[in-house]
Amino acid sequence: METVLQNLRSIPCPDGDRCTKPDCAFKHSWNQKPAAPATAPATATTTTTAAKHDSPDEDGNPRKRRKLSTEEPTQSTVSTATEPEKPNPEPVTAKKPVSPPPLGRKPTVLSVQSAPSAAPTTPATKSATTSSQTDSTPKNTAEKKVPVRKAEAPRKIETLNPRMLKGVAPATFEFRFRALTMLHEQFVRLNKEVEKAAGKDAESKKLVLTTQELIWLSLDKEEKLAMENPSVYNMVIKNTIMGYKKMKPEQWKAERLAEIKKEEERKAAATDATSKKQALLGPPREINTGLTPKEEVAFLPYMLTSISELAQHGYVPKPPSEEEIKKAREGVEAAMGWETCDRCTQRFQVFPGRREEDGALTTGGPCTYHWGKLLYPERNPNSASTGQQERTYRCCKQTAGDSTGCTSSANHVFVVKSPARLATIVPFMETPVNPSVPEDRAVCFDCEMCYTVHGLELVRVTAVDWPNGKELLDILVRPMGEILDLNSRFSGVWPEDIANAEAWKPVAPLDPSSSSSSSSLPTPPAPQPGQRKILKMVPSLSVARDLLFSLISPTTPLIGHGLENDLNAMRICHPTLIDTVLLFPHKRLLPYRHGLKMLMERYLNKAIQVEPDADDGVAGGKLLGHDSAEDARAAGELVRYQVEKRWARMRREGWTLVNGVFVAPVSMGVKGAKSPGSGTKTKRKTRDGTEEGELVEV
Repeated sequence: METVLQNLRSIPCPDGDRCTKPDCAFKHSWNQKPAAPATAPATATTTTTAAKHDSPDEDGNPRKRRKLSTEEPTQSTVSTATEPEKPNPEPVTAKKPVSPPPLGRKPTVLSVQSAPSAAPTTPATKSATTSSQTDSTPKNTAEKKVPVRKAEAPRKIETLNPRMLKGVAPATFEFRFRALTMLHEQFVRLNKEVEKAAGKDAESKKLVLTTQELIWLSLDKEEKLAMENPSVYNMVIKNTIMGYKKMKPEQWKAERLAEIKKEEERKAAATDATSKKQALLGPPREINTGLTPKEEVAFLPYMLTSISELAQHGYVPKPPSEEEIKKAREGVEAAMGWETCDRCTQRFQVFPGRREEDGALTTGGPCTYHWGKLLYPERNPNSASTGQQERTYRCCKQTAGDSTGCTSSANHVFVVKSPARLATIVPFMETPVNPSVPEDRAVCFDCEMCYTVHGLELVRVTAVDWPNGKELLDILVRPMGEILDLNSRFSGVWPEDIANAEAWKPVAPLDPSSSSSSSSLPTPPAPQPGQRKILKMVPSLSVARDLLFSLISPTTPLIGHGLENDLNAMRICHPTLIDTVLLFPHKRLLPYRHGLKMLMERYLNKAIQVEPDADDGVAGGKLLGHDSAEDARAAGELVRYQVEKRWARMRREGWTLVNGVFVAPVSMGVKGAKSPGSGTKTKRKTRDGTEEGELVEV
């Protein structure tokens, strides 16, 4: 039997380097030992020792030759990449759970030679590969550096092998490899013809691509076709290859010029995306309420909205009862960790504290989804078509139903919306009385959340004074559960923000009812030009809530956009709210709502939450995410806009301002008008003779 196995080791595996069997009996490239470099024999003893170690073992395999102290280190030029030896390697902990266990062999980097039908590797490619391996060797492994997110990282060296796609591949590996090779051959042909025609022309020489750039171009083109047209990939890739086969050098040159121009426009938009968006909107609208800051705060009781009737839309007017919390806890235990993914709607299981067998946090594998919302196309009133219009995703412009997603994440995530279940993790609290809070204070605040094993948890909270916009609080919060996804695209909190955060230390015991607690608020330093703001991090949600309680009282107006999400994340029941979602209602009313970004553009001509390449809906360049301080101030500006409109209407009706007090006209007083904040019921105006967004007395 052993003789048969030894004979099989000399036969190449039918699956080649794509074999995944851990104990395959056939011959593989990773089992071949590189030939030892020829060196001059130093002494007879050295030669004898080397011959002893090079002799085969009992199974017929050559023994591993020991490195002699008299030998000079040599570099291997074979296609299989080897890891350079590192002095004093530091222990590395696994960042991801491994299930099933890894194969008992070293990973192999496939080159063009390893494929049966690949084109031979040019010397330029070999030199580029060798130089990349040499440059990637760390100079000092003892120094620890915090990873910094860069706008454009240098591209890694790749070989002519189809890239792994998210989800199901549109064709077999053999077909994709043959198509990629044929596409690359046409690119090489056109590139050589352009190089010959360029001659001494410096401008034309800029269009000539290097060997590695041609490989990148081929991989990008094939991957794009496979992702955009998975159902008809075979036909599309064949037509694309035939198109390039018939293409002339002049057409190729024009295509390269168009690509270069598009890349330059992308970089220009990435450097000044906000200014570009602002130029399209026009000059920002100036807000002039005609009131002083104190008078504007005194006017806010006319803007308050009661949330007692909005519990079905996520607002929590009072903390859940003990009985409701008990039933929610029993439901969580009965579910045994099974949840529905908030992104792809797939069922999966979550393990708070990690699963004992393999340390996994979730099941179900990676999550593939669209991060953008579905958009309806603009209707053309002159068009006679009455058919159903196709919806497209904002993130990738794909039609609904064409693909499962354009973005992939390592874990599935979920959201908890039940107040009782939220209270099982951290109980709700009503805003306590705080005599130290000034009566003429209003606070704009915004929260950012991340996905953990407990659902959406608070990760950052920002509070600013209204109407001057002065920062009162801006801190990071350590979540209770293990983080599944920081949701950086929307939260604006990145791993380096967590790594660079400074630990918050209280100066005095936190007591919302004590005036001394306000002195312990963190004051983060101003960021340097080109650097991100370094924030303080508090150890728990309870500490962040106490810090906010030290700034407000039950009568302090809290201003924000979609406050039910922020209040539920902080487990707060606050009675005095001004929500811009309710000040600018959607024509279809709740649960439909306008976004904060759209409201700022529509009413104030201001651009917020602008990312590079935001015009086409795809975030390119340096993605930053939302800024909670910017969102909080934006909500405050929208409230000032409504104060200006409301006060102008009230003055037309006969209201006056006497010594900081708003006095109603005599006619309204005769009718029995109620004072502000006394529970006057209001309703929204519609298009039947009234304007959207204003309130009407009933």
